[in-house]
Amino acid sequence: MLFVRLMQDGGPVMWPIVLCSVIAFYVFLEKWFQFHRDQIKVDELIRGLTNVLRRDGFIEAISLCDHTPGPAARVLTAMILACERGEKDLESAAEDAALTEIPKLERKLAVLGTIGYIAPLLGLFGTVLGMIRLFQTVAAEESTYLTATLLSSSLNMALLTTAAGLAVAIPCYVAYNYLVSRVDAMTLDMEKASREMLRFFASHQRGADKARSEAAEVELENVAESESGDEA
Repeated sequence: MLFVRLMQDGGPVMWPIVLCSVIAFYVFLEKWFQFHRDQIKVDELIRGLTNVLRRDGFIEAISLCDHTPGPAARVLTAMILACERGEKDLESAAEDAALTEIPKLERKLAVLGTIGYIAPLLGLFGTVLGMIRLFQTVAAEESTYLTATLLSSSLNMALLTTAAGLAVAIPCYVAYNYLVSRVDAMTLDMEKASREMLRFFASHQRGADKARSEAAEVELENVAESESGDEA
């Protein structure tokens, strides 16, 4: 019954403040579960992919990324598909995939930041309404002496809305900064994964070129030996 009493004493401004708190709580839970689900160990994923790609197992590597949650795995999928198609600019493929994934991470964070900003303003608005009602009460009272009971209702309304606005805004700011830090960490994971994969593909390509060059040299030597044998 305390909640009902507070809502009655706080006046109509309490309802939008409570609505903001419900929305903020829902957004925080949704993003927290999303980030918890997408959080992976990038080093282990890179290690598994490089072991597979050394054998040119592109299909197996894509399957591994598809079964791994998180934006880093999807960025790596884009790079592997680009490499399989024979594209040379893998960095552009990684950047395009990151431009798709980052807005997904940041989605609805603006709602949480906005609520953290407007909740104290709603509390201030309720305070102003409470003071207006207080002065209206004073102006309407014909007696020279005003009792505390007469003034307490308006003062209670003014103070309750301010406290409610701050009680919503402070956790919202904390939750918003926490989620932004998680977005930054996952963005760094994407950058780290793409750079590691770029280095792997570059070294793998150099190794393949060297192997082809050595094979061509051996073939030329065999041809030369065959021709010299025929002349003899």
